[in-house]
Amino acid sequence: MKNKVRFNELMRERTKAMAVRVVKMYAQIDKTDEFRIIGKQLLRSSTSVAANYRAACRARSAKEFFAKISIVIEEADETLFWLEILEETDLIPSSKLHSLKKEITEILKIVVTARKNTKAP
Repeated sequence: MKNKVRFNELMRERTKAMAVRVVKMYAQIDKTDEFRIIGKQLLRSSTSVAANYRAACRARSAKEFFAKISIVIEEADETLFWLEILEETDLIPSSKLHSLKKEITEILKIVVTARKNTKAP
């Protein structure tokens, strides 16, 4: 049980740190119309990853956990999508997105595994 609690604590910190990185990146970029639209979508999805992972950790049942972790997966995948769009449209250089894309990909893999290890409702 201690390992599960520690794992959840580390993932809460990790998802929040990722969201903070996205917020700080958004704050530093010149706001063209294109970036503003895509950037706001990225802000919403990345902060939702952190908020919903936190909610999943507070779930009152396996069914509630499964539902919340499914939202985390959707939002993490959407976050990766918006990062790819920013990269492929050259709104942000690939070099500035590489570590953030790697982090969200790792988070996505972890939560997909967590959901697989949870019995579906």
